[in-house]
Amino acid sequence: LTPFERGKLLYKFSDIIEKNSNNLSYLESLDVGKPKSEAEGDINGVVNCFRYNAGAADKIEGATIPLGSEFVDYTELVPLGVTAHIVPWNFPLGMAARSLAPALAAGCTVVLKPAEQSSLSAIALGDLIKEAGFPEGVINIVTGYGEQAGSMLVNHPLVKGITFTGSVETGKIIYGNAAKGIKPVVLELGGKNPMIVFPDANISKAVDDAIDASFGNSGQVCSSSSRLFLHEDISEEFLKEFEDKALKLTVGPPEENPNLGPLASEEQYDKVMSYINQGIKDGSKLRFGGTRPNRFSKGYYVMPTLFEKVDMTTQLAKDEIFGPVAIVHNFKQEEEVIKMANAYDTGLVAGIYSENISRSLNLSRHLDFGSVWINGWFIGGLQAPTGGVKMSGIGRERGMPGIHNYLYIKNIGVHL
Repeated sequence: LTPFERGKLLYKFSDIIEKNSNNLSYLESLDVGKPKSEAEGDINGVVNCFRYNAGAADKIEGATIPLGSEFVDYTELVPLGVTAHIVPWNFPLGMAARSLAPALAAGCTVVLKPAEQSSLSAIALGDLIKEAGFPEGVINIVTGYGEQAGSMLVNHPLVKGITFTGSVETGKIIYGNAAKGIKPVVLELGGKNPMIVFPDANISKAVDDAIDASFGNSGQVCSSSSRLFLHEDISEEFLKEFEDKALKLTVGPPEENPNLGPLASEEQYDKVMSYINQGIKDGSKLRFGGTRPNRFSKGYYVMPTLFEKVDMTTQLAKDEIFGPVAIVHNFKQEEEVIKMANAYDTGLVAGIYSENISRSLNLSRHLDFGSVWINGWFIGGLQAPTGGVKMSGIGRERGMPGIHNYLYIKNIGVHL
């Protein structure tokens, strides 16, 4: 198809997804326990993602290179070919769309491998793909376990590019296997993300953002703010307001449309609770939460949880927990908090809250993270590239850089 025709087809697909958003959001909620409102917001994001990339499909351009009057030299941007997309369970269709849409806009064909815990909406998407009229073989959906289906895709000789979002451990395996075939890889591997709050910040705004960033989607977000660094002058003021608001959050089944639904699986619930229990054993102070709500005798529910006095060498402090669990550290000086924020081998996002923009911009230069957000959390969107440094991954998704993941540059030179 021509780039214009690809864009037109992606627009049509986005309209069909929007028309079926109620069913898709229901499946997301059913599959991973998302509150109804969150699932609806996720599907709206899927629609917008396809529309953004549809508009970009016919704007993928090469360049002319000035080599002198005896030459014509130019570049073309060429689709990689077959691309594999191995996506996580926390935002099933949202994470799928984030890489499928730009790959399709670039002219690639795609194979989607949804997480085994959350395949329902991806399977439902198959019917919509047929309705949209994509040529057979352009979009393919393969369910299965990562060790089997995912591994087969990574190692298959016809797969020319791989996108994966998930754990650092799995990302390393995928990266190593892809290297055997010299295949380009885009990895987002999560992080232990710091939010730094100075005394001159808008404290209430910072608290509200910290509540959303720490506990939204029950903490099952790669870019959650799981580490709160509070200047000692405002620490207790911040924590009192934070605790008051956190304890007012509702936790329950998705049909009740609570603030926090259950965790996505028994495996994830057991993992989160093991970190909480180990944190207590290691001497960290549990300020609130840490248990299932009293009204439930079963279910994968975890109350919003906060730990203080956490030793930075413990697993609670270092590991991405992927649950509604935050930890807090106090600091005095900028140099101290920079060292603490950069202490670990991940680097996805960091946040700074201060009315002193000069200080914030200077501090952002010293933070080893792929994104730094100032006076807001979850800043950005479809247009803004996102991705990590260090063990948090390689490559960038979203925006035009997200489309370039699925293209290679071909140079053509002519001697006149």
